[in-house]
Amino acid sequence: MNDGRTRTTFIQWTLILLLAVYSLFPIYMMTVLSLKTAQEDVAGNPFFVRHPNFEWYLNLFEPSEWVRGELTVPTVPYLVWVKNTAIAFTGALALTLLASLMAAYAIGRLHPPGWRWWRRALFASYLIPQTLIFLPMYLVVLRLHIDDSLLALILIYPMLTVPFCVWLLSAYFQRLSPEIEESAYIEGAGRWTAFVRIILPMSWPVIVAAGIFTLGIMSSDTMFASVFLPNQFHQTLAAGLSTMDVGLEDLTVIAGVNMAALTVVPIHGIFAGAFVRGLTAAMVEGA
Repeated sequence: MNDGRTRTTFIQWTLILLLAVYSLFPIYMMTVLSLKTAQEDVAGNPFFVRHPNFEWYLNLFEPSEWVRGELTVPTVPYLVWVKNTAIAFTGALALTLLASLMAAYAIGRLHPPGWRWWRRALFASYLIPQTLIFLPMYLVVLRLHIDDSLLALILIYPMLTVPFCVWLLSAYFQRLSPEIEESAYIEGAGRWTAFVRIILPMSWPVIVAAGIFTLGIMSSDTMFASVFLPNQFHQTLAAGLSTMDVGLEDLTVIAGVNMAALTVVPIHGIFAGAFVRGLTAAMVEGA
């Protein structure tokens, strides 16, 4: 019996270790490449770095153009991209959570006519390719005169994230016992007070899950940010790095991507437990 449990435990930990290696290997390779010199990148061992070099990271913060061989490479506005990303993501995340919480509470607790079909329709909206809605979005942005502005992304990203967040949050609100709010009503609290002081504090794991999903969608976007923000100094980090001249700045691009990844991965790791609890709590009810 003990031998069987030991074997099962060994297999489980082996699979976990393999999954961890598979997940972290790209970050390891980016770190190795970003620390190599141009010569070692060509002739050195692809999996190890002998002489760590931080030149490519320093290039991200150069205040002026820098020379590589006989070519002059333009300044990389890395800190500007970081600032733009923070502004766009903060605004879009706040708008997404505000709209999603209001809509999810209405669907999950007030049960308007056809509420189940509303939830399913929201989830099914992700079957529509983004390329089909790209042109209408672009025309709206032009009509509102917010092209080449971070406001465009702040308004567009919630269109991509709100459907899932509403579906997720409404599933959680639906499974909450009605007695939770009724006890607050007996004490004289209104619906808004009960929502803010009782429902929201109980829902923080699901809210975290919705927030991480939103950040993941925004972080992986390059299409909308590149097209709606053609000015290099208005772009987000992902869009800016994707438009750099890889032929001239290949290792600088890798250094920039690695810095972004090493920032995002720990944040997701910190909230991983809340993310799993949030998804689990919401999925108990199902769609």
